[in-house]
Amino acid sequence: MALEWVEGVITKIENETANTKRFYFEIPSLEKFDFIPGQFVTLDLPIHEQKNKRWRSYSIASSPSGTNTFELVIVLLEGGLGTTYLFNEVSVGTKITLRGPQGVFVLPKNFENDVYFICTGTGIAPFRSMIRYIHENKISHNNIHLIFGCRTLADGLYIDELTELETKEPGFHFHPCYSREKEVPAGSHTGYVHPVYQKLLEQNKETAHIYLCGWKAMIDDARKNMTELGLDKKQVHFESFG
Repeated sequence: MALEWVEGVITKIENETANTKRFYFEIPSLEKFDFIPGQFVTLDLPIHEQKNKRWRSYSIASSPSGTNTFELVIVLLEGGLGTTYLFNEVSVGTKITLRGPQGVFVLPKNFENDVYFICTGTGIAPFRSMIRYIHENKISHNNIHLIFGCRTLADGLYIDELTELETKEPGFHFHPCYSREKEVPAGSHTGYVHPVYQKLLEQNKETAHIYLCGWKAMIDDARKNMTELGLDKKQVHFESFG
């Protein structure tokens, strides 16, 4: 059954980095906006006459809260009609038509095996939703590794929050990676995400569950690496953009 379009209202906008913002939405017509961590919503933006050229989909970055609110984290794309509109034309109180939740890139049914969340840029959104949900609902799990890649320290998303969560959630390990930094804080890595997960997977690649989200180039490289490591395709789940 096709999902209905509803009206959402932007209640808050926060700068996360120089080119990334956090947008908070409320859906007044709903008492509760139910979604599974990892799902996305589609916004209908007034940027084109044709419907399908107005639609932009974004993973939900917040965890289900039992309310009619949710959060998106969005990066400004050079020449992108959708993000240019959101960054330059939208303010608190702006109404945007949207539909959702959609998507099957969601939490595994159980956490009997170790899980690896590997992402770049705003691809961290579904994993932030997942790990917050796990923590807030005290869901039992084995090791969960969140390996996040960006260019510089200034490009980091949710770094302080996830670093703190690592100290509070047993078995959760956060690995920020910075490809254009020579010196990084303790617990972080220089370079790309690939060497980090490759080293971690040496221990238990036969049973690991891999989740990939981010730019297509990263995901293509990661999937190739997973094959070379001998992982079964069924162990690897992915969602790409760009």
